[in-house]
Amino acid sequence: MSSSTAATGVHPIADAAPLSLCAREPHVPADRLVAEMVPPPRFDSVRFETYIPDPNQPSQTEAVHVLAGFAAGLGGAHASGGGKRRLFGLGKAPKKVPTGPRGVYLDGGYGVGKTHLLASLWHATPAEPALKAFGTFVELTNLVGALGFQKTVATLSEHRLLCIDEFELDDPGDTVLVSTLLGKLVDAGVALAATSNTLPGKLGEGRFAAADFLREIQGLSAHFRPLRIDGEDYRHRGLPEAPAPFSDEQVTKAAYATEGASLDDFPHLLDHLAKVHPSRYGALTDDLTAVCLTDVQPVPDQSTALRLVVLADRLYDREVPVLASGMPFDRLFSEEMLNGGYRKKYFRAISRLTALARDAKGLVAA
Repeated sequence: MSSSTAATGVHPIADAAPLSLCAREPHVPADRLVAEMVPPPRFDSVRFETYIPDPNQPSQTEAVHVLAGFAAGLGGAHASGGGKRRLFGLGKAPKKVPTGPRGVYLDGGYGVGKTHLLASLWHATPAEPALKAFGTFVELTNLVGALGFQKTVATLSEHRLLCIDEFELDDPGDTVLVSTLLGKLVDAGVALAATSNTLPGKLGEGRFAAADFLREIQGLSAHFRPLRIDGEDYRHRGLPEAPAPFSDEQVTKAAYATEGASLDDFPHLLDHLAKVHPSRYGALTDDLTAVCLTDVQPVPDQSTALRLVVLADRLYDREVPVLASGMPFDRLFSEEMLNGGYRKKYFRAISRLTALARDAKGLVAA
């Protein structure tokens, strides 16, 4: 790599350079954060009918039936009858106590289709999109950070349904924050649905993740019906191994040849991510057709690794292929990280980046 490339992260081999993530510093208004709480583009067209259960895993078929019935049951009036008006004491609408659980929790390992099912639930619920919200646990905590707790409650309390993908149990502070928020929303009559992953090494221990989830949300546990979804990671079912990293020259050439692609030196990108709030990582990837990275190396520390996880999620949500040189993605995180408290996030990132690397193979000329 030349000294100019190492200094700038840009490869000066053509007059019209590709885009650069490192050159982007998006500013995202709070109202956009709310408006974007819908299933990501990767799940725009998914429905219960497009979910293909593994015939060897009857829990997958059962989950489809239960969730379809749950969605149909959300077609009536707002469960509380009071919503925001009752929540802020501006009226005394009678409180209606819903019968049965007002939430479902999808408990399963990586790549068994939980997000597909969660997005299908969102699509199947008979309510206007503005009355349904869908986001990851991290996006929900970012929303609270952007709006403040009370305004977030006011914004979401009139919704029919809130779907939370990748509910995380590894940060006690965030878990308490979101649990408190969900308690307010349940009181306002909002139905809930959530997913998370069983931790690596615990995939054979039944409801391990469900037990953790229900314990951490404490008073909310009565509102959730756990649904176990067994199976192997669909991203690895019958698919070829992840492609080996390409050379710097191949990645650079592909970036210049691909309209709308970005090209960045990986260490410089990691430095840049520290300057952009994770709530803006989605905007960071706006209008990209591919992300090209040179000199991929193991991430140096936990804070950097967690920021990379969020970027990987946003790229995966938007189906942006990732073409890279340097180290393969399964060597991004140290053994200490993969055995630590955030390991489920790192395994998820590896799985998703591997899938995006497969998608990027066609960008390199034969």
